[in-house]
Amino acid sequence: MKIAIIGAGNMGLSFSKSFLKYELIKPENLHLITRNQSKIQKISEEFPKSKISLFENLNTIDADLIIIAVKPQDFQKTAENIHFSFNENQMILSIMAGIKIEKIQKSLNHSLVVRAMPNSPTLLGMGITGYTSAEGISFNQLMNIERLLNSTGRSVYLENEELLDGVTALSGSGPAYFYYIVDAMIKAGIQMGIDENLSKLFVKQTMLGAYHLINNSEKNLEELIQDVASKGGTTEAALKTFNENQLKEILQNGILNAEKRAKELNG
Repeated sequence: MKIAIIGAGNMGLSFSKSFLKYELIKPENLHLITRNQSKIQKISEEFPKSKISLFENLNTIDADLIIIAVKPQDFQKTAENIHFSFNENQMILSIMAGIKIEKIQKSLNHSLVVRAMPNSPTLLGMGITGYTSAEGISFNQLMNIERLLNSTGRSVYLENEELLDGVTALSGSGPAYFYYIVDAMIKAGIQMGIDENLSKLFVKQTMLGAYHLINNSEKNLEELIQDVASKGGTTEAALKTFNENQLKEILQNGILNAEKRAKELNG
């Protein structure tokens, strides 16, 4: 398989590294395409055996799969500057937030489109990606896409494309929500007189341990909370403050606003 990636940013390059790590593609069959001349040297050093091109120099793309990894706000300009037709059998995989399959098909005049929403832990091979596809794509073609996506973590196929905006808000943006909470906890530790590095250690290990408990316990989240929150204790005091300030509702509303923004990106 030959793969080309339009948009050699963090996500495009993390996908590339995963494909190569699991030997799903040979380095010489990877083509990385960027708009940024200043990035060419660094990308060439990271991927010495792969083809690196400037977007403006494209006359055609020799690839079975073309991954579009530009920012959604840049897609229309990117599409307008593609001055060639895609081959009938070429597959397009979009990892842009919000841009619907129909818009991609019309903008690129090409029908074989798969739309996916990964998240940043793909950088470590621990991401999760929701994906869906246009009509006319075979089971075998989808399985090839899934194999590639699974090299970056886990993937879930969605029949309903409308759900992908929710996936964008939930898991695509999700890591930032956790970083936000971790940052608040670390800063609370510093306010209590704990050294910053020590506060980071306590919070990060607490998050890691809590994740493993969620993943391995047969108890639901409410039961796990109650296991920590003894009556009249310290945890109960914190949870009381969270509830009085409607923290759960604030977080939920934020995620719903992220979904709303994802829908707006389609234009």
